[in-house]
Amino acid sequence: MSQKVCIALDAMGGDHGAAVVIAGADISLSRHPDTSFILVGDQAVIGPLLDSRPALKAASRVVHTDVAVKMDEKPSQALRHGRWRSSMWLAIDAVKKGEAHVTVSAGNTGALMAMSKFHLRMMPGVSRPAIACLWPTTRGESIVLDVGASIGADVQHLVQLAIMGSAMASVVFDLERPTVGLLNVGVEEVKGLEEIRGASQVLRETACSHMDFKGFVEGDDIGRGTVDVVVTEGFTGNIALKTAEGTAKQLASYLKSAMSRTLAAKIGYLFARQAFKTLRDKMDPRKVNGGVFLGLNGVVIKSHGGTDAEGFAAAVDLGYDMARYELLGKIRRTLGQTAPTAVAGEVAS
Repeated sequence: MSQKVCIALDAMGGDHGAAVVIAGADISLSRHPDTSFILVGDQAVIGPLLDSRPALKAASRVVHTDVAVKMDEKPSQALRHGRWRSSMWLAIDAVKKGEAHVTVSAGNTGALMAMSKFHLRMMPGVSRPAIACLWPTTRGESIVLDVGASIGADVQHLVQLAIMGSAMASVVFDLERPTVGLLNVGVEEVKGLEEIRGASQVLRETACSHMDFKGFVEGDDIGRGTVDVVVTEGFTGNIALKTAEGTAKQLASYLKSAMSRTLAAKIGYLFARQAFKTLRDKMDPRKVNGGVFLGLNGVVIKSHGGTDAEGFAAAVDLGYDMARYELLGKIRRTLGQTAPTAVAGEVAS
């Protein structure tokens, strides 16, 4: 892509609204000067925040609306009340109309998925959308999908997840053939649900020039970074994600308590604080904030609702990369190369 990357932001979404969104966009702009923004939200709120950030103001266009999707609204309610007029819908609409390359929102996840699927529609060859996230590992980062877009998966959907995940990994990690694994209860081919075993068979028998399928991986392989892409259905993926986030907070709480318990511990912390800083940075969830909605005719990024400006900037950065390095084009090409063989394999099984 030669032109600027235009990112539409739902400025009313999330727990903190425009204050975090505008500050996060400003941080991201400093890292990617070739970005322009469409800021969708209440002009009276956005205007003063832009006045103190002249560089962002010059790179932005404001689309006014005072209608916001509530964080606790059901997706069906959000579609009824927010269609055509909410900040979330209008940010997605900018991608639909070709005015923006990507949408980023910290708003209600279910509403964002429902609106995105309704307005952008599914990509040909994909039955259901998925949410893919970056996952910190001992080797660096991996991609895990699906982490909550839909519950359950048949063989065809698991194969589609592998295809889309490998395309995203090639963009994010700059890899020609990312390694891909199916999350299972064991690595042996006889273990697991029939759908998982069927997807493994299809992926093994399909000539995939864009991925290196490694078979099954287990839960502890996610943190090890055994593969670049871990594929699972949304129920299991979401539980794994929330468990990892909870464990990270638990460990941080334990360390903080231990380091403040005695005078000797406090002195020891002073000597080891650089090591603890490195650990804190590695475990910082803000740096991997942002879930990518895959399978749609457009790029939509979901930020954590309660994140701060730095975390929201990370989600905007991710959206920039997805647009700059043409994620949708890569997914379409890999689907075109793989889908017919995959479907034939599924039928044969």
